[in-house]
Amino acid sequence: MAPGTGDPRPAPLLIACALGIERLALRGDRSDAAGPVTVLRTGMGPLAAERAVAQALGDEAAAGRTAVIATGFCAGLVPGMHPGDLVVAVETEDPTGRIECVGTERLAKELARAVPGRTIHTGPLVGSDHVVRGAERAALHTAGAIAVDMESAATLRAAIRSGPRPVAAVRVIVDAPEHELVRIGTLRGGISAFRVLRTVLPAFYEWHRSLLLPRR
Repeated sequence: MAPGTGDPRPAPLLIACALGIERLALRGDRSDAAGPVTVLRTGMGPLAAERAVAQALGDEAAAGRTAVIATGFCAGLVPGMHPGDLVVAVETEDPTGRIECVGTERLAKELARAVPGRTIHTGPLVGSDHVVRGAERAALHTAGAIAVDMESAATLRAAIRSGPRPVAAVRVIVDAPEHELVRIGTLRGGISAFRVLRTVLPAFYEWHRSLLLPRR
């Protein structure tokens, strides 16, 4: 039961991603999920993400029942990051403001269990409406962000706008300062990121399950 709703049904989980290839990676077994799970392909960019998530949550009988995770690929901003590294956002930020994520430590712990040997970074995830490269990437890192993508901030903003609810963002790095998309090795980096994204669902389910436990 979702905390505070009085609804006996298991609370749903919405997993939002932008691309078809990301949705393909997230086609996993749902038998261990704590409640109904929907993997939503929003389309690229903040406007598409915000519109798709708002529509997906608009018919809820009780605002706040559905937990939302934004996921997919991202660009790392910290020197030394590699394709296939994971980013767990403590908050998302874009020009409209910041949104705090819920259960960051639990997510990082469960991801370490689900994807052993992969580096997990936690910190602010910034939103952009375009692909970020070079000097702009460095400037975002200087401002405090550890990674950037185009949909997470908009996804969480749309989720919160339709009602208070647990939200989180987990991204897999597909390129990084020393491994930009325009360089040789992009294909290998993309394959590595895809393989990692295929393994994250058990961690998402455990995060979701932890939200449904009675509060003490």
